[in-house]
Amino acid sequence: MTFTPSTLPAPNAATAAPALVDPFGRHVSYLRVSVTDRCDFRCVYCMSENMSFLPRKELLTLEELDRLCSAFVTKGVRKLRITGGEPLVRKNIMSLFKGLSRHLETGRLDELTLTTNGSQLSRYADELKACGVRRINVSIDTLDPVKFKAITRWGDLANVLAGLEAAKRAGISVKINAVALKGVNEHEIDDLIRFAHGEGHDLTLIETMPLGDIEGDRTDQYLPLSIVRARLLDNWTLEDLPLNTGGPARYVRIKETGGRLGFITPMTHNFCESCNRVRITCTGTLYMCLGQEDAADLRAPLRDNPDNGALFEAIDAAIARKPKGHDFVIDRRQKRPTLTRHMSVTGG
Repeated sequence: MTFTPSTLPAPNAATAAPALVDPFGRHVSYLRVSVTDRCDFRCVYCMSENMSFLPRKELLTLEELDRLCSAFVTKGVRKLRITGGEPLVRKNIMSLFKGLSRHLETGRLDELTLTTNGSQLSRYADELKACGVRRINVSIDTLDPVKFKAITRWGDLANVLAGLEAAKRAGISVKINAVALKGVNEHEIDDLIRFAHGEGHDLTLIETMPLGDIEGDRTDQYLPLSIVRARLLDNWTLEDLPLNTGGPARYVRIKETGGRLGFITPMTHNFCESCNRVRITCTGTLYMCLGQEDAADLRAPLRDNPDNGALFEAIDAAIARKPKGHDFVIDRRQKRPTLTRHMSVTGG
C-alpha cells in the first residue's frame, strides 16, 4: 500500500526552532533513518546468522517515516540518508522516496540518498534517480565471489556488481564502502582501489565497530586503518584532501588513479568533534550518538498527536542531550561489544 504525502500532517514551521544545535554548538543538519531492521544478507560483522527481527507492528509505517523525516527537514536538516538493515527490501519503499523528493523540489533538502548492499539496485536504480537520488553508498568488502559469500553469508557478488552497473547507467554516483577485516580482506585493499576507481567510484574503508552480538570475536576482526594506510604507501601516493561531505570520513586522493579514498576510523581516531548527524531507528527511536545508549522515543509523540508540536518538543529535548563523543572500544578481556545494539537496528 502506497501513500500520498500531501495528505499527511504538514510540519508547522512556525512552531519549529530555526535550527537544531547541540550543547557543543554543532548544527545537526544530517539525519540517517532506518526504514527496516531486515536484510537479505547476514554479514558476519553486522548480524548473527539467525537474527530475530522486530515484529512488523513495531515498525513505523511509511506515512510515519515521511512525517518524521519532514519534521526534521522543517527543523533544518539538509541531508537525509535512508538506511536499514537493507532499505530496498522494505515493501513499497519507493513510495517513501517519491514522497520525500518533494523536499528536494522545494529546496529545503539538499540531498536524499541511501546506503544499500546493492542486491536490489538492478531493480530500483532508475526509480531512485527519478526521485532525485544522485549518489548512494554500496557495501562491498571483497571482489572474490567465494569470500563475498562467506562474509555476507547470503549474498551474491554478481548480483551486486550488476546493481552497480545499473546505478552507473542511471547516472547515480556510487561510493563503495568496505569494512577492513583482519585476516579476511586486508590484502585485497589494492584490488578494491583499482576496481572502484577504474569504474569511476569512490571507495571508503571502515573500521569494524563494536556493536551487537555477532557470534564471533571482534578482536579477531579488528584491523586499525592506521596500519592499512601505512601499507598503502608502499604502492600508492596519498594526497590529503580538505573534503567534508558531512560524514565521518577523512579523504585522500590517490595520485596514480585520480580517485578518492576515505577512511572512517571510530576506533583509532575519534571523529566526533564535527559530528552533525543523528540516527532514527525503524521503530522511531532517536539516537543522538551511534556509540551511546542514550535515546529518545519519537514514536509516541508521533502517534499520539495529530500535529507536530509534541514531536518538535521531543526532538529539541533530545538534541539538547547530544553527547560530545562516543565511547567505542573493543573489550579484549571480555571479547564483547561496547553496545549490544546491532548496527542493523540502529541504521548503518
